[in-house]
Amino acid sequence: MNEVLLRSLTPGVLAILVRRGADFAAAEDAVQDALVEAVRVWPADPPRDAKGWLVTVAWRKFLDQARADSARRRREDLVDEEPAPGPAPAVDDTLQLYFLCAHPSLTPSSAVALTLRAVGGLTTRQIAQAYLVPEATMAQRISRAKRTVSGVRFDQPGDVATVLRVLYLVFNEGYSGDVDLAAEAIRLTRQLAAAIDHPEVSGLLALMLLHHARRAARTAPDGSLVPLAEQDRGLWDTASITEGVEVLQAALARDRLGEFQAQAAIAALHADAPTAEETDWVQIVEWYDELVRLTDSPVVRLNRAVAVGEADGPRAGLNALAALDDSLPRHTAVAAYLHERDGDLATAARLYAEAAQKAPNLAERDHLTRQAARLNARRCR
Repeated sequence: MNEVLLRSLTPGVLAILVRRGADFAAAEDAVQDALVEAVRVWPADPPRDAKGWLVTVAWRKFLDQARADSARRRREDLVDEEPAPGPAPAVDDTLQLYFLCAHPSLTPSSAVALTLRAVGGLTTRQIAQAYLVPEATMAQRISRAKRTVSGVRFDQPGDVATVLRVLYLVFNEGYSGDVDLAAEAIRLTRQLAAAIDHPEVSGLLALMLLHHARRAARTAPDGSLVPLAEQDRGLWDTASITEGVEVLQAALARDRLGEFQAQAAIAALHADAPTAEETDWVQIVEWYDELVRLTDSPVVRLNRAVAVGEADGPRAGLNALAALDDSLPRHTAVAAYLHERDGDLATAARLYAEAAQKAPNLAERDHLTRQAARLNARRCR
Protein backbone atom coordinates (compact mmCIF):
# COMPACT_ATOMS: atom_id res chain seq x y z
CA MET A 1 0.00 0.00 0.00
CA ASN A 2 1.49 3.37 -1.08
CA GLU A 3 0.66 5.70 1.79
CA VAL A 4 2.41 8.61 0.03
CA LEU A 5 0.00 8.16 -2.90
CA LEU A 6 -3.00 8.20 -0.59
CA ARG A 7 -1.83 11.38 1.12
CA SER A 8 -1.18 13.08 -2.20
CA LEU A 9 -4.65 12.23 -3.50
CA THR A 10 -6.54 13.32 -0.38
CA PRO A 11 -6.72 17.11 -1.05
CA GLY A 12 -8.01 16.61 -4.59
CA VAL A 13 -10.66 14.13 -3.50
CA LEU A 14 -11.74 16.45 -0.68
CA ALA A 15 -12.05 19.38 -3.12
CA ILE A 16 -14.21 17.34 -5.49
CA LEU A 17 -16.63 16.38 -2.70
CA VAL A 18 -16.95 20.00 -1.58
CA ARG A 19 -17.63 21.11 -5.17
CA ARG A 20 -20.37 18.48 -5.38
CA GLY A 21 -22.13 20.06 -2.43
CA ALA A 22 -20.74 18.34 0.68
CA ASP A 23 -19.91 20.61 3.60
CA PHE A 24 -16.21 20.55 4.50
CA ALA A 25 -16.47 18.65 7.81
CA ALA A 26 -18.70 15.93 6.33
CA ALA A 27 -16.42 15.70 3.28
CA GLU A 28 -13.38 15.24 5.50
CA ASP A 29 -15.10 12.39 7.38
CA ALA A 30 -16.13 10.74 4.13
CA VAL A 31 -12.61 10.95 2.68
CA GLN A 32 -11.14 9.47 5.85
CA ASP A 33 -13.61 6.58 5.64
CA ALA A 34 -12.63 6.06 2.00
CA LEU A 35 -8.93 5.99 2.92
CA VAL A 36 -9.61 3.33 5.55
CA GLU A 37 -11.49 1.32 2.94
CA ALA A 38 -8.57 1.74 0.51
CA VAL A 39 -6.11 0.41 3.08
CA ARG A 40 -8.35 -2.64 3.51
CA VAL A 41 -9.13 -3.33 -0.17
CA TRP A 42 -6.24 -2.14 -2.34
CA PRO A 43 -3.56 -4.67 -1.33
CA ALA A 44 -5.68 -7.49 -2.73
CA ASP A 45 -7.47 -5.57 -5.47
CA PRO A 46 -5.69 -2.34 -6.50
CA PRO A 47 -7.80 -0.01 -8.66
CA ARG A 48 -6.78 1.18 -12.11
CA ASP A 49 -7.76 4.76 -11.27
CA ALA A 50 -6.83 5.41 -7.64
CA LYS A 51 -8.24 8.94 -7.49
CA GLY A 52 -11.49 7.96 -9.24
CA TRP A 53 -11.90 5.04 -6.83
CA LEU A 54 -11.42 7.31 -3.81
CA VAL A 55 -13.87 9.90 -5.16
CA THR A 56 -16.53 7.25 -5.79
CA VAL A 57 -16.17 5.60 -2.39
CA ALA A 58 -15.91 8.89 -0.47
CA TRP A 59 -19.01 10.29 -2.19
CA ARG A 60 -20.92 7.10 -1.39
CA LYS A 61 -19.80 7.35 2.26
CA PHE A 62 -20.95 10.98 2.35
CA LEU A 63 -24.38 10.14 0.92
CA ASP A 64 -24.84 7.25 3.38
CA GLN A 65 -24.00 9.52 6.31
CA ALA A 66 -26.25 12.30 5.01
CA ARG A 67 -29.18 9.89 4.70
CA ALA A 68 -28.49 8.51 8.18
CA ASP A 69 -28.37 12.03 9.65
CA SER A 70 -31.60 12.97 7.87
CA ALA A 71 -33.36 9.83 9.13
CA ARG A 72 -32.11 10.47 12.67
CA ARG A 73 -33.34 14.07 12.63
CA ARG A 74 -36.71 12.87 11.34
CA ARG A 75 -36.99 10.33 14.16
CA GLU A 76 -36.12 13.02 16.70
CA ASP A 77 -38.75 15.33 15.21
CA LEU A 78 -41.38 12.58 15.44
CA VAL A 79 -40.52 11.92 19.09
CA ASP A 80 -40.91 15.64 19.91
CA GLU A 81 -44.03 16.07 17.81
CA GLU A 82 -47.29 16.19 19.73
CA PRO A 83 -50.72 16.99 18.30
CA ALA A 84 -51.67 20.58 19.18
CA PRO A 85 -55.27 21.44 20.06
CA GLY A 86 -57.37 23.59 17.77
CA PRO A 87 -58.14 23.67 14.06
CA ALA A 88 -55.80 22.04 11.58
CA PRO A 89 -54.07 23.84 8.71
CA ALA A 90 -55.22 23.38 5.13
CA VAL A 91 -55.46 19.82 3.81
CA ASP A 92 -52.15 18.62 2.40
CA ASP A 93 -51.24 16.01 -0.17
CA THR A 94 -50.99 13.21 2.38
CA LEU A 95 -54.69 13.17 3.14
CA GLN A 96 -55.46 13.39 -0.57
CA LEU A 97 -53.30 10.30 -1.13
CA TYR A 98 -55.33 8.45 1.50
CA PHE A 99 -58.50 9.17 -0.47
CA LEU A 100 -56.95 8.26 -3.81
CA CYS A 101 -55.65 4.91 -2.52
CA ALA A 102 -59.16 4.13 -1.26
CA HIS A 103 -60.14 3.68 -4.91
CA PRO A 104 -63.72 2.57 -5.76
CA SER A 105 -62.33 -0.34 -7.81
CA LEU A 106 -61.02 -1.91 -4.61
CA THR A 107 -62.90 -3.61 -1.83
CA PRO A 108 -62.72 -1.64 1.45
CA SER A 109 -60.37 -4.18 3.06
CA SER A 110 -58.01 -4.16 0.06
CA ALA A 111 -58.06 -0.36 -0.10
CA VAL A 112 -57.18 -0.10 3.57
CA ALA A 113 -54.33 -2.61 3.23
CA LEU A 114 -52.91 -0.86 0.16
CA THR A 115 -53.07 2.58 1.78
CA LEU A 116 -51.43 1.39 4.98
CA ARG A 117 -48.60 -0.12 2.96
CA ALA A 118 -48.13 2.59 0.32
CA VAL A 119 -48.89 5.76 2.29
CA GLY A 120 -49.01 4.84 5.97
CA GLY A 121 -45.59 3.23 5.92
CA LEU A 122 -46.61 0.08 7.80
CA THR A 123 -45.04 -3.26 6.98
CA THR A 124 -47.05 -6.17 5.62
CA ARG A 125 -46.56 -7.93 8.94
CA GLN A 126 -47.97 -5.02 10.95
CA ILE A 127 -51.01 -4.79 8.67
CA ALA A 128 -51.58 -8.55 8.93
CA GLN A 129 -51.53 -8.32 12.73
CA ALA A 130 -54.08 -5.50 12.63
CA TYR A 131 -56.38 -7.62 10.44
CA LEU A 132 -55.80 -10.85 12.40
CA VAL A 133 -54.68 -12.74 9.27
CA PRO A 134 -51.42 -14.52 8.32
CA GLU A 135 -48.70 -12.34 6.82
CA ALA A 136 -48.73 -14.35 3.56
CA THR A 137 -52.47 -13.74 3.18
CA MET A 138 -52.02 -10.01 3.63
CA ALA A 139 -49.11 -9.95 1.16
CA GLN A 140 -51.35 -11.56 -1.46
CA ARG A 141 -54.15 -9.09 -0.72
CA ILE A 142 -51.82 -6.10 -1.16
CA SER A 143 -50.39 -7.56 -4.38
CA ARG A 144 -53.90 -8.06 -5.80
CA ALA A 145 -54.81 -4.49 -4.85
CA LYS A 146 -51.74 -3.16 -6.67
CA ARG A 147 -52.64 -5.16 -9.78
CA THR A 148 -56.24 -3.94 -9.63
CA VAL A 149 -55.32 -0.26 -9.56
CA SER A 150 -52.46 -0.50 -12.04
CA GLY A 151 -53.61 1.28 -15.15
CA VAL A 152 -56.73 2.86 -13.65
CA ARG A 153 -57.14 6.61 -13.39
CA PHE A 154 -56.98 7.95 -9.85
CA ASP A 155 -59.68 10.55 -10.43
CA GLN A 156 -62.34 8.90 -8.24
CA PRO A 157 -61.46 9.22 -4.56
CA GLY A 158 -62.62 6.55 -2.14
CA ASP A 159 -65.23 6.98 0.55
CA VAL A 160 -64.76 8.49 3.99
CA ALA A 161 -65.39 5.21 5.83
CA THR A 162 -62.39 3.55 4.20
CA VAL A 163 -60.12 6.50 4.94
CA LEU A 164 -61.28 6.53 8.56
CA ARG A 165 -60.44 2.84 8.85
CA VAL A 166 -56.94 3.51 7.55
CA LEU A 167 -56.38 6.42 9.94
CA TYR A 168 -57.63 4.32 12.84
CA LEU A 169 -55.22 1.47 12.08
CA VAL A 170 -52.31 3.88 11.55
CA PHE A 171 -53.05 5.47 14.94
CA ASN A 172 -53.25 2.08 16.64
CA GLU A 173 -49.89 1.05 15.23
CA GLY A 174 -48.38 4.34 16.36
CA TYR A 175 -49.96 4.05 19.80
CA SER A 176 -49.11 0.44 20.57
CA GLY A 177 -46.57 -0.75 18.03
CA ASP A 178 -42.98 -0.19 16.96
CA VAL A 179 -43.55 2.79 14.67
CA ASP A 180 -44.58 6.19 16.05
CA LEU A 181 -47.41 7.25 13.74
CA ALA A 182 -49.98 8.38 16.32
CA ALA A 183 -49.31 12.11 16.05
CA GLU A 184 -49.47 11.97 12.24
CA ALA A 185 -52.79 10.11 12.36
CA ILE A 186 -54.22 12.76 14.70
CA ARG A 187 -52.95 15.55 12.44
CA LEU A 188 -54.63 14.04 9.37
CA THR A 189 -57.87 13.34 11.25
CA ARG A 190 -57.96 16.98 12.38
CA GLN A 191 -57.63 18.02 8.77
CA LEU A 192 -60.42 15.69 7.75
CA ALA A 193 -62.68 16.97 10.54
CA ALA A 194 -62.03 20.54 9.43
CA ALA A 195 -62.80 19.68 5.81
CA ILE A 196 -66.02 17.65 6.13
CA ASP A 197 -68.98 17.52 8.50
CA HIS A 198 -69.25 13.86 9.49
CA PRO A 199 -70.03 12.50 12.99
CA GLU A 200 -67.77 9.49 12.64
CA VAL A 201 -64.81 11.70 11.70
CA SER A 202 -65.44 13.58 14.95
CA GLY A 203 -65.83 10.27 16.76
CA LEU A 204 -62.46 9.06 15.51
CA LEU A 205 -60.76 12.34 16.41
CA ALA A 206 -62.24 12.17 19.93
CA LEU A 207 -61.11 8.55 20.30
CA MET A 208 -57.55 9.41 19.24
CA LEU A 209 -57.33 12.40 21.56
CA LEU A 210 -58.63 10.45 24.56
CA HIS A 211 -56.21 7.58 24.00
CA HIS A 212 -53.28 9.86 23.23
CA ALA A 213 -53.95 11.79 26.46
CA ARG A 214 -52.78 8.73 28.43
CA ARG A 215 -49.58 8.25 26.48
CA ALA A 216 -47.17 9.66 29.07
CA ALA A 217 -48.50 7.25 31.71
CA ARG A 218 -48.48 4.09 29.57
CA THR A 219 -44.81 3.23 30.17
CA ALA A 220 -42.52 3.33 33.20
CA PRO A 221 -39.09 5.04 33.07
CA ASP A 222 -37.52 1.66 32.22
CA GLY A 223 -39.84 1.28 29.22
CA SER A 224 -42.10 -1.35 30.75
CA LEU A 225 -45.85 -1.20 30.16
CA VAL A 226 -48.10 0.23 32.87
CA PRO A 227 -51.66 -1.20 32.81
CA LEU A 228 -54.52 1.31 32.76
CA ALA A 229 -55.55 0.55 36.35
CA GLU A 230 -52.01 1.28 37.60
CA GLN A 231 -51.32 4.44 35.59
CA ASP A 232 -50.54 7.74 37.30
CA ARG A 233 -53.59 9.73 36.25
CA GLY A 234 -51.78 12.92 37.12
CA LEU A 235 -49.70 12.33 33.99
CA TRP A 236 -52.75 12.27 31.73
CA ASP A 237 -53.11 15.25 29.40
CA THR A 238 -56.22 16.98 30.71
CA ALA A 239 -56.36 19.43 27.79
CA SER A 240 -56.56 16.56 25.29
CA ILE A 241 -59.17 14.82 27.45
CA THR A 242 -61.29 17.99 27.61
CA GLU A 243 -61.05 18.50 23.87
CA GLY A 244 -61.81 14.84 23.16
CA VAL A 245 -64.91 14.86 25.36
CA GLU A 246 -66.19 18.09 23.76
CA VAL A 247 -65.68 16.69 20.25
CA LEU A 248 -67.42 13.46 21.27
CA GLN A 249 -70.41 15.20 22.86
CA ALA A 250 -70.95 17.26 19.71
CA ALA A 251 -70.83 14.10 17.58
CA LEU A 252 -73.21 12.13 19.82
CA ALA A 253 -75.68 15.03 19.74
CA ARG A 254 -76.10 14.33 16.01
CA ASP A 255 -77.78 11.00 16.93
CA ARG A 256 -75.91 9.11 14.19
CA LEU A 257 -73.99 6.63 16.29
CA GLY A 258 -71.05 4.81 14.76
CA GLU A 259 -68.32 2.54 16.04
CA PHE A 260 -65.73 5.28 16.56
CA GLN A 261 -68.14 7.34 18.63
CA ALA A 262 -68.94 4.27 20.75
CA GLN A 263 -65.24 3.53 21.28
CA ALA A 264 -64.63 7.16 22.18
CA ALA A 265 -67.47 6.99 24.72
CA ILE A 266 -65.72 4.06 26.41
CA ALA A 267 -62.41 5.95 26.44
CA ALA A 268 -64.20 9.00 27.90
CA LEU A 269 -65.61 6.91 30.76
CA HIS A 270 -62.10 5.71 31.60
CA ALA A 271 -60.79 9.28 31.42
CA ASP A 272 -63.61 10.58 33.61
CA ALA A 273 -62.87 8.19 36.51
CA PRO A 274 -60.69 9.81 39.21
CA THR A 275 -59.37 6.34 40.13
CA ALA A 276 -59.51 2.89 38.55
CA GLU A 277 -61.87 1.74 41.31
CA GLU A 278 -64.36 4.49 40.41
CA THR A 279 -64.63 3.48 36.75
CA ASP A 280 -68.24 3.10 35.63
CA TRP A 281 -67.91 -0.43 34.27
CA VAL A 282 -71.67 -0.91 33.94
CA GLN A 283 -71.87 1.93 31.41
CA ILE A 284 -68.77 0.63 29.67
CA VAL A 285 -70.42 -2.78 29.20
CA GLU A 286 -73.47 -1.02 27.73
CA TRP A 287 -71.27 0.81 25.23
CA TYR A 288 -69.54 -2.46 24.34
CA ASP A 289 -72.98 -3.92 23.68
CA GLU A 290 -73.54 -1.07 21.21
CA LEU A 291 -70.17 -1.80 19.60
CA VAL A 292 -71.01 -5.48 19.22
CA ARG A 293 -74.27 -4.49 17.55
CA LEU A 294 -72.43 -2.14 15.18
CA THR A 295 -69.43 -4.30 14.32
CA ASP A 296 -69.86 -7.87 15.60
CA SER A 297 -66.07 -7.81 15.93
CA PRO A 298 -64.38 -10.65 17.85
CA VAL A 299 -61.88 -8.14 19.27
CA VAL A 300 -64.76 -6.02 20.59
CA ARG A 301 -66.29 -9.14 22.19
CA LEU A 302 -62.92 -9.91 23.79
CA ASN A 303 -62.70 -6.43 25.30
CA ARG A 304 -66.32 -6.71 26.39
CA ALA A 305 -65.45 -9.86 28.35
CA VAL A 306 -62.94 -7.85 30.37
CA ALA A 307 -65.54 -5.15 31.05
CA VAL A 308 -68.11 -7.77 32.08
CA GLY A 309 -65.52 -9.25 34.45
CA GLU A 310 -65.12 -5.84 36.08
CA ALA A 311 -68.82 -5.01 36.21
CA ASP A 312 -70.29 -8.40 37.17
CA GLY A 313 -67.33 -10.31 38.56
CA PRO A 314 -64.57 -12.49 37.04
CA ARG A 315 -66.79 -15.58 36.67
CA ALA A 316 -69.15 -13.60 34.43
CA GLY A 317 -66.16 -12.38 32.43
CA LEU A 318 -64.86 -15.93 32.01
CA ASN A 319 -68.29 -17.07 30.84
CA ALA A 320 -68.29 -14.30 28.20
CA LEU A 321 -64.76 -15.28 27.20
CA ALA A 322 -65.70 -18.96 26.82
CA ALA A 323 -67.89 -18.10 23.84
CA LEU A 324 -64.91 -16.70 21.88
CA ASP A 325 -62.25 -18.39 19.74
CA ASP A 326 -59.19 -18.92 21.94
CA SER A 327 -56.90 -18.21 18.95
CA LEU A 328 -57.82 -14.52 19.12
CA PRO A 329 -54.83 -12.27 19.82
CA ARG A 330 -54.60 -11.49 23.55
CA HIS A 331 -57.31 -14.04 24.38
CA THR A 332 -54.86 -15.90 26.62
CA ALA A 333 -53.81 -12.70 28.39
CA VAL A 334 -57.44 -11.81 29.10
CA ALA A 335 -58.07 -15.32 30.42
CA ALA A 336 -55.04 -14.98 32.70
CA TYR A 337 -56.28 -11.67 34.08
CA LEU A 338 -59.79 -12.97 34.77
CA HIS A 339 -58.47 -16.14 36.42
CA GLU A 340 -56.25 -14.00 38.65
CA ARG A 341 -59.25 -11.85 39.59
CA ASP A 342 -61.09 -15.10 40.39
CA GLY A 343 -58.31 -16.22 42.75
CA ASP A 344 -56.95 -19.08 40.60
CA LEU A 345 -53.30 -17.98 40.73
CA ALA A 346 -51.84 -21.22 39.35
CA THR A 347 -53.94 -21.10 36.19
CA ALA A 348 -53.39 -17.36 35.84
CA ALA A 349 -49.60 -17.71 36.10
CA ARG A 350 -49.56 -20.47 33.49
CA LEU A 351 -51.74 -18.44 31.12
CA TYR A 352 -49.64 -15.28 31.57
CA ALA A 353 -46.56 -17.29 30.58
CA GLU A 354 -48.38 -18.69 27.53
CA ALA A 355 -49.60 -15.21 26.57
CA ALA A 356 -46.04 -13.85 26.79
CA GLN A 357 -44.93 -16.34 24.14
CA LYS A 358 -47.66 -15.04 21.79
CA ALA A 359 -47.11 -11.31 22.48
CA PRO A 360 -46.81 -9.16 19.33
CA ASN A 361 -44.03 -6.94 20.72
CA LEU A 362 -41.21 -7.00 23.24
CA ALA A 363 -42.79 -4.58 25.73
CA GLU A 364 -45.96 -6.64 25.99
CA ARG A 365 -44.02 -9.89 26.25
CA ASP A 366 -41.93 -8.52 29.12
CA HIS A 367 -45.04 -7.26 30.91
CA LEU A 368 -46.80 -10.62 30.70
CA THR A 369 -43.65 -12.47 31.78
CA ARG A 370 -43.43 -10.24 34.87
CA GLN A 371 -47.09 -10.92 35.64
CA ALA A 372 -46.44 -14.67 35.56
CA ALA A 373 -43.36 -14.28 37.77
CA ARG A 374 -45.28 -12.12 40.25
CA LEU A 375 -48.03 -14.74 40.66
CA ASN A 376 -45.54 -17.61 40.95
CA ALA A 377 -43.71 -15.70 43.69
CA ARG A 378 -47.00 -15.18 45.56
CA ARG A 379 -47.79 -18.88 45.35
CA CYS A 380 -44.39 -19.83 46.80
CA ARG A 381 -44.76 -17.70 49.91
